[in-house]
Amino acid sequence: MKAIFDDVGHEMSMLTTKRYSTSFSLGIRFLAKDLHKPIYAIYGFVRFADEIVDSFHNFNKEELLSDFTSQTYEAIEKGISLNPILNSFQWAVNTYQIPKELIVAFLRSMEMDLNKTAYDQQNYEEYILGSAEVVGLMCLKVFVRGDEAEYERLKKPAMKLGSAFQKINFLRDLRSDYHVLGRTYFPGVNLNEFTITVKQEIELDIAADFQAGYEGIKQLPKDARFGVYMAYIYYHKLFRKIQQTEAKIILNERIRIPDNKKYRLFLTSYLRHNLNLI
Repeated sequence: MKAIFDDVGHEMSMLTTKRYSTSFSLGIRFLAKDLHKPIYAIYGFVRFADEIVDSFHNFNKEELLSDFTSQTYEAIEKGISLNPILNSFQWAVNTYQIPKELIVAFLRSMEMDLNKTAYDQQNYEEYILGSAEVVGLMCLKVFVRGDEAEYERLKKPAMKLGSAFQKINFLRDLRSDYHVLGRTYFPGVNLNEFTITVKQEIELDIAADFQAGYEGIKQLPKDARFGVYMAYIYYHKLFRKIQQTEAKIILNERIRIPDNKKYRLFLTSYLRHNLNLI
């Protein structure tokens, strides 16, 4: 039965999310139940594309990404794919009318990761748009359930929140991006001279994005708000830890929040949400 086949795809997207991201998995659990499947579907799609460019070093990444891209567009057009992750994603795209230009921009940013090792300001902004801001917009399309006016109203803060998350990822993953993958995302930054001053300039930019994104969270539909707020709280805690860590340590060590602290953080956030303190 087709329904069973579709369920397998949704379950694979959920499994992918849970295996790769404890924090996002927990955040999704606090969304309205009908929002789980489409958000898992978006995460599964994004994660698979990201794995191609970041992890498959012994394979032809260009060929794999090109094939994945072709399969993505074909799945959306035909409404089916034998790749369970893409079958789940095409369902979300077609059900929630996620614009094709968001998907094009995302896959373009993945292509940039194949060849780019250093970014100027223009490339940096293009990469942030494609790798993070449009993913926020895909999720926003789901959260507003097709309300175009609400989508347009919340579009800018959703992009800012995605941007903040991605820039924090850049700082968190500075060691592996630079030493393993040979990438430098921050424009005009020489990582051989990564000082506290340079770090603080980046953090000021992130803080501005965070504030704009937070204002948008407060305006989300109530059944989506808390799940997004949970992701915000996790990243805010990670950001604070990065701010309190020396630049030389950031460059040589991946900063993380232990799982036990994540759970305590989420419990506190749940109480604050129920008391309308966000």
